[in-house]
Order: sequence, then structure tokens, then C-alpha cells
Amino acid sequence: MNQYETVFILTPVLSDEQMKEAVKKYEDQLTKNGAEIVHEENWGMKKLAYPIQKKSTGFYQLIEYKAEGNVIADVETELKRDERVMRFLTVKLDKHAIAYNEKKRSKKAEAAAEAQA
Repeated sequence: MNQYETVFILTPVLSDEQMKEAVKKYEDQLTKNGAEIVHEENWGMKKLAYPIQKKSTGFYQLIEYKAEGNVIADVETELKRDERVMRFLTVKLDKHAIAYNEKKRSKKAEAAAEAQA
């Protein structure tokens, strides 16, 4: 099983509820196909570097997961067909990227724990 990371940009005209529904759809599809979701992160509404479909902002979403290679094709086909998704990018993570992501998450968790204390 390889580890992947998919970032996708959802159209800004969606409500908060519609955005969460779209993200849940892809998480469910991944788990249904045997993938294990490692981390999921909502980056929120961000300004785009250039307009896409005459829109200058979008909701960014990151999903990190472990899956077989054939699962990626199915998920990317769904992302292409979904009109709510403006862009997406899937990257296979090597051992260094996996270690970096784990280190980054642990630092973020430590910072959150210190903020609460």
C-alpha cells in the first residue's frame, strides 16, 4: 500500500454544508475502495493565483491516505466529473514526505496542547 495526498479546490459558491458534503463524498469513496485515511485538513477559502472558471477564490481541502494504485484512478475520475471541483492534484508520497508530514502534525498537536494549557 502506498501513501498519497490529494488536494482539491472546491468552487466558492458552495455553502459550508455543501462543501463538507463534497469532502465527505470523497472520503467515503476512498474508504469504500479500501483506502485508509491518515489525515484530513480543511485549509479554508483562499485566493487563487489566477482565475479558474472566472472565480478568484476557492475552498482548499487536503486528504492524506494509504491506498492501492487502482483506487487513485477511480477517485480522480469522480473529481473530474464533479462540477464543484475546480482543480485537484494527487501526489504519491515517498518516505521523506511521509516523515515530514508526521513531524508537522505532531508539532501542530504540541502547539495546540500548549495553547490550551
